[in-house]
Amino acid sequence: MIPHIVHIVHRFDTGGMENGMVNLLNTLPPQRFRHSVIALTDYSDFSQRIDAQRVDFYALHRAPGHGLGWMVRLWKLMRQIKPDLVHTRNLAALEAQFVAAAAGVRATVHGEHGRDVFDLYGQNWKYNLLRRAAQPFVSNYIAVSKDLETWLRLSIHVPPRKLHQIYSGVDSKKFHPREGARPEFAHSESIVFGAVGRMVEVKDYPTLTRAFIQLMRQQPERAARARLVIVGEGPARAICLELLKSAGLAHLAWLPGERHDIAEIMQVFDVFVLPSKNEGISNTILEALASGLPVIATAVGGNIELVEDGVNGALVQAGDVAGMARALLSYLDTPARIVEQGAHARRHAEQRFGIPAMAEAYATVYDQTLGRWR
Repeated sequence: MIPHIVHIVHRFDTGGMENGMVNLLNTLPPQRFRHSVIALTDYSDFSQRIDAQRVDFYALHRAPGHGLGWMVRLWKLMRQIKPDLVHTRNLAALEAQFVAAAAGVRATVHGEHGRDVFDLYGQNWKYNLLRRAAQPFVSNYIAVSKDLETWLRLSIHVPPRKLHQIYSGVDSKKFHPREGARPEFAHSESIVFGAVGRMVEVKDYPTLTRAFIQLMRQQPERAARARLVIVGEGPARAICLELLKSAGLAHLAWLPGERHDIAEIMQVFDVFVLPSKNEGISNTILEALASGLPVIATAVGGNIELVEDGVNGALVQAGDVAGMARALLSYLDTPARIVEQGAHARRHAEQRFGIPAMAEAYATVYDQTLGRWR
């Protein structure tokens, strides 16, 4: 019988973690595992990107607060669909491990994909108390970065035998360097600094916007060439638009909101920028590397595992507007650096971050976990 893997997340919507799940479930062979996804709150049409096999989605519509009704609904659903293995992801879904144990599921995996703005460094004692309480119920852990793996070992006291570090993969065929002329947006001599992601506080797009504004004010003659693109939706979008409007620079920027043609939009960029306050392993950095773009990123979390300063991009301190402006200027002034580092970026993506290797690593953890309880 084909093992049934049930993936549990807080919400399944546009995001790096969800994109990684799409890549995983579109790659794992259906004759090896079958899959279901349970969203504790809800899921969006992003789920339709899983098209290589049938995956059933369930939404529990968990209400905000501390009510336990969702646990009863989850327990009943698990008894109905009978998972062989439960895979939860991130803190928001971790409590489902207790429900899985109550439902008689012994093969379990928990994945850590990054931390949000409310606990950037994983030091909140209440959250860590929950993590430690759940640890006996988790058979194996998957961390998407060495930074998260080290934190799980040192702060949550996860035994090394339970720890597996697996980088996310990127589709190097879908995401590839630009061929021919730039798609319409800016003239051929422009340098386009681009970003893609949820426009929420932890991503800190206002810092990138302020750095771009500072650069244009200090070097007004550069305005003929510099362009800024930030693709994504969220509360920070209005903030960034207002900053650009107040500075009189809205005509140099494009903030289109959420888009579903990211591979094509990457073809518009010359340099990719990620100004986040913390990261696990950024899928958008991986996509940018595969697209042959040098990456300016903050030196936080897993970013330092993907971006080698001066080789395939540049690292700056989180929240450092002046430092970010200097990094933007360094590429604006030396287009040859973009070409050289972009070539390094593409090689880096192809050699280290293939989706088949990622999927096989996950399959190995699933097999090991299932084998322990068979």
